[in-house]
Amino acid sequence: VQLQASGGGLVQAGGSLRLTCSASGVPFSRRGMGWFRQAPGKEREFVAAMRKGTTSTYYADSVKGRFTISRDNNNNRVYLQMNSLRPEDTAVYYCADTGVGNPISSNYFRPSTYPHWGQGTLVTVSS
Repeated sequence: VQLQASGGGLVQAGGSLRLTCSASGVPFSRRGMGWFRQAPGKEREFVAAMRKGTTSTYYADSVKGRFTISRDNNNNRVYLQMNSLRPEDTAVYYCADTGVGNPISSNYFRPSTYPHWGQGTLVTVSS
């Protein structure tokens, strides 16, 4: 499985971006999908996830109400719509999938749950 994240860029605070994760291999509909981010000097942190085989979603408290994860099964893509961006959202954003497993809900927040990762796309929010 090869994941490809795209859509990052430079945006002013309050603006919006949509990140796209695409892949070859297994359909996303059969995978749990997650978005994580890593800011300079910080650990990778959970942003959002969509549970395998469902439309159940999970969000970090810091992005609730501003970010939305969605999945397009026809085109095998996962999106992260980011609105009301803040300077503290600046980071490299990564998409990842859970592989063939079916993690319990609480594990969607953990990077170790995801065996496959994309290369990351940089989001920079200016104040």
